Amino acid sequence: MKRPKSQFKWKRKLFALVLMCLCFGTLVLLMHTHFSRVMTLASIRPQMMTSIQRPKIAFLFIARNRLPLDMLWDVFFQGGESKFSIYVHSRPGFLFNKVTTRSEFFRNRQVNDSIQVDWGEATMIEAERILLRHALEDPLNQRFAFVSDSFADTKDGRYNPKMHPIIPVQNWRKGSQWVVLTRKHAEVVVKDNTVFPMFQLYCKRKSLPEFWRDRPVPADNSKEHNCIPDEHYVQTLLAQEGLEGEITRRSLTHSSWDLSSTIDRERRGWHPMAYKYSDVTPMLIKSIKDVDNIYYETEYRREWCSSKGKPSPCFLFARKFTRPAALRLLNTSTLELR
Repeated sequence: MKRPKSQFKWKRKLFALVLMCLCFGTLVLLMHTHFSRVMTLASIRPQMMTSIQRPKIAFLFIARNRLPLDMLWDVFFQGGESKFSIYVHSRPGFLFNKVTTRSEFFRNRQVNDSIQVDWGEATMIEAERILLRHALEDPLNQRFAFVSDSFADTKDGRYNPKMHPIIPVQNWRKGSQWVVLTRKHAEVVVKDNTVFPMFQLYCKRKSLPEFWRDRPVPADNSKEHNCIPDEHYVQTLLAQEGLEGEITRRSLTHSSWDLSSTIDRERRGWHPMAYKYSDVTPMLIKSIKDVDNIYYETEYRREWCSSKGKPSPCFLFARKFTRPAALRLLNTSTLELR
């Protein structure tokens, strides 16, 4: 018995409808998969772009007001904008703009939570911590170099026994404020809530002579501990945290402390000598760049500077230069600023 033609037509239509539904479903699935891949790539692209960017050096400036050598730094920074970040700590309310600096690298680069800083006080290391906290917000910053405006070791008398047992004497260290920190060590400094409070309480400079005095002199100032916080804090903290084996025990910034031969009394004191216009010659710059070893007087030892196991110059930077000296540096064609 033959089936009606209408029944065959109905089956063909049903088959065609099912086939169309399958094709449409497959198309929708393919479009959804493609869209998901596009969105996934779009979401990870910024991360990929960040990951291929080179790490940067964060230059951390501590200044009173203006940076007197900004024109010298301007030349140093030119051409390397992708390699560094700049953060400036100056007195509260001071603004780096076209009036206060000629260099565009420093305009609007000061932190907005600065404090009043006094030399020889814990406020100096508090300013360092503020700068590090801001610099750590940029994940590309991997090295942190302290440089500053113009702000002899002693064998004893700086450690205050009142710091014990929180800071035992065997962890007490002395060094230069002009350190370069890795990101790991910078995070240790910012997170510290143990060593810093001890420095605030017990690491203070000795009372200055009467004509410099800004606070009453104790009845018996022989019992004062002449502690300069920024010369001890980072080194002591890293020793306290068991990280001393990860650091190189020297500064990358040259200072002239050997004043024994000078006849100029104004150039003797608690601070390193400031180079004047007449001091700055190609011979001076070459002599600083050629330094390849350091003698530690208090430890009676000499250390030869190296980089990746090979001999290298000891210093990348130098201080302190007056503004006339800096201008002469800029006019010295033999000087290599980078």
